[in-house]
Amino acid sequence: MARIIDAVRSGYDRYAVADSLRLDAGEGSVALDEPLSGRTTFKIGGPADVVVTPESRGKLIDCLRTLREAKAPFFVLGKGSDLLVSDSGYRGVVLDLGDGLTDVTSDGCELTCQAGVPIVEASEMAAALGLTGLEFACGIPGSVGGAVFMNAGAYDGCVADVLKEAEVVFPDGHRETLSVDELALGYRTSRVRTDGLVVVSATFELSRGDEEKIRARMDELTARREAKQPLELPSAGSTFKRPEGHFAGQLISEAGLQGYRVGGAEVSTKHAGFVVNVDRACAADVRAVIAHVQEVVAEKDGVTLEPEVRFLGWF
Repeated sequence: MARIIDAVRSGYDRYAVADSLRLDAGEGSVALDEPLSGRTTFKIGGPADVVVTPESRGKLIDCLRTLREAKAPFFVLGKGSDLLVSDSGYRGVVLDLGDGLTDVTSDGCELTCQAGVPIVEASEMAAALGLTGLEFACGIPGSVGGAVFMNAGAYDGCVADVLKEAEVVFPDGHRETLSVDELALGYRTSRVRTDGLVVVSATFELSRGDEEKIRARMDELTARREAKQPLELPSAGSTFKRPEGHFAGQLISEAGLQGYRVGGAEVSTKHAGFVVNVDRACAADVRAVIAHVQEVVAEKDGVTLEPEVRFLGWF
């Protein structure tokens, strides 16, 4: 009876789905009611109904087919570096690609990474191969799949500059390899995001370079990040997108909001563009800080700050 009530409330039978996913991904790859706090860089988040970690391309395809046939809600997770998960968690299945799908191959100046490869590691591998173009990604904490999803970028570089193509799965289950033009990458967006695609792998088209110069550039960017960003505290990186004609951090700083705190969440005193988890913050704390910053900046400057952080679950 409890299982029937749960299925009615959530709209699907999570126990049956979990059983099917075990056949797809393996017994040890599926967990129920697992907190997501350990899978996000904010270190915040309640439990997901089901978490599945497919360890290969084929297992991912099988899992997606099972979820589609069961009409189960699901969310694709990389490194959780741009994500705030509700304190009540997520009523659905989390497909965690960050602990699987980590194969990398190279062919000349091309580097192909599966979706779960950390983009930082892709940058390191490129440097080791004497390939230039991914230096900008040396400090981005997300996965390759997530980087394509949001066209991640930093320090005058972004994924769109070096991406050749990506293999994706469409909502109806068919797979295609789309060129960078077909992926429609823009500022913190892409067709992956707008059309609900799932990235399987991405191929970067890089150039030959001098490894010493490549590493010197990466060291320079790392030093700049460490000097300016609150990397010592859990966060989801830049909290807000860059508003046209402005810088979010500057607007927040000029509004006197650095150090503004709710519970354990705070506007960083080191970089106003970051909301950080300073003392066991919950998702409600972070959401309250974000809402207050938006309200104050809108009143003071007439600028709407749009979160770069994504929200998962009920808020």
